[in-house]
Amino acid sequence: MEERTYKVMGGSGALSIAVGVVTMVVGVASGVLLIISGAKLLAGRSKILF
Repeated sequence: MEERTYKVMGGSGALSIAVGVVTMVVGVASGVLLIISGAKLLAGRSKILF
C-alpha cells in the first residue's frame, strides 16, 4: 500500500511540474504579445482622425 502511494505521489509531482512549465511558457508568450499589441496601439494613436 505504501509503495503504491509513493508511486502516485511521484507521478502527480511530475505532472504538476510539467503543467507549471507549460503555464509559465504560455504566460510569458501571452504577456509579450500583449505588450507588443499595446505598443502598436499607442504608436498608431496619432494617426486617427475624428
